[in-house]
Amino acid sequence: MSKEYADRPIGVFDSGQGGLTVLSRLVDLMPNEDYVFYGDSANAPYGVKSKEEVYQLAKRVVDELIDKHQVKAVMIACNTATSAAADRLRREYSLPIIGIEPAVKPAAEENPGRQVVAMATPLTLEQDKFNQLVAECAEPGQVVKVPAPKLVELIEKGQTDSPAIYQYLEELLAPYVGKAAGVVLGCTHFPFAKQAIQEILGPQAKVYDGAIGAAAEVKRQLASRDELNAGSQPGQILFENSAPAGADLSKRLYALYRQKQ
Repeated sequence: MSKEYADRPIGVFDSGQGGLTVLSRLVDLMPNEDYVFYGDSANAPYGVKSKEEVYQLAKRVVDELIDKHQVKAVMIACNTATSAAADRLRREYSLPIIGIEPAVKPAAEENPGRQVVAMATPLTLEQDKFNQLVAECAEPGQVVKVPAPKLVELIEKGQTDSPAIYQYLEELLAPYVGKAAGVVLGCTHFPFAKQAIQEILGPQAKVYDGAIGAAAEVKRQLASRDELNAGSQPGQILFENSAPAGADLSKRLYALYRQKQ
């Protein structure tokens, strides 16, 4: 491909602020790339909407990233949008569209015969894609599905370790305290609350998320198209959001997340 494509930014989008955790992994892996992060906070949370609604919202964002920013690839940094829209979007666009998948496979394989909690939005947990993943990778009854829609809402408000976060998680996770050997963070918002989840479930529960693998897949696909940025300078990040003040919140949450890594 031409240098023009290599110099173009990578688009990263989420239903809101959660995809910032994936953006952080992308920057770790490809620090010299430019990024446009788009959070659709005005329409968050996606996880309580229908599959068609999520597809239409995702398509609108992809169109904007392509038309306004000429991105060379799109990272769908949202488990719900990946499960509801990624396959359909890939058929409609020629540029790489990479999704994120809950890290069920490593969690199940590393904890044979032990309970694994899968936290995600209701829509992600209902999708055939998720249930097929569980059927293929886990033992019967090994993975317990725990929908946590309110956690998305709290993080969208900028709360990452507030008393409200702890109260909600303590009630939600009470049946699994001291029992779960692993917890899958099946929503990109949830790593913001990783410390609270770990503290509540106990030290025996290992935390899994799919952001590292997703970032590696973006790099692999761009390399296969000869579209990696060959520059040596740190890239730029542009934050955009569909909600008033959403972009400013993205900047603050991203900086906070980077400090904690």
